[in-house]
Amino acid sequence: MAIVDVDKDEIVKTLEFKSETGMPQYDSVARKVYENLRSANAVAEIDPATDALLGRYPVDGCRYNHGMAVDSKHHRAFLLCNGTKTLTVFALDTHKAIAHLPLPAGADVVKFDPGLGRIYAACSSGFIAVFQALDADHYRKLEDFAVQTMVHSLAVDTATHRVYAPEQQENGQPVARMIVYEAIAPAKRR
Repeated sequence: MAIVDVDKDEIVKTLEFKSETGMPQYDSVARKVYENLRSANAVAEIDPATDALLGRYPVDGCRYNHGMAVDSKHHRAFLLCNGTKTLTVFALDTHKAIAHLPLPAGADVVKFDPGLGRIYAACSSGFIAVFQALDADHYRKLEDFAVQTMVHSLAVDTATHRVYAPEQQENGQPVARMIVYEAIAPAKRR
């Protein structure tokens, strides 16, 4: 992992991992950077103030973690584990996996909407998997929302709660367009 001084546009330090890496994320509350160590089935914790590696933590029940999103308020990471086809909820404070939820094949990018407590995972097999955070320790799958195949990225506007997903195919034919989805608020439990 290269650490870049953006003012000077130069690499100031390199952190070496004996693993493929993927999708680092910044926790704005803990003020730490977390990096997926894909082939080690682990997460690395980095202090950006000192550029020091603070630790490497195994993620039990997860193989080949790639995508990651962070819930800074609750110190949770949402990891896309392609080898086990699960969304793994990882407690960043205790370094333990607390939930494993099923995913369709081809999970690539995951985003978190803190306003709705929603987790969205783009899966190139033709789905956006949608999960609901009930609280910091409990999660449930809402649905695998069908989309075109090869949708493997997405973005969430946390102000409007819209989900944006680029399509590169429609029924197997090439396209280039952005689809916008309106999130439906969860039903109130009685």
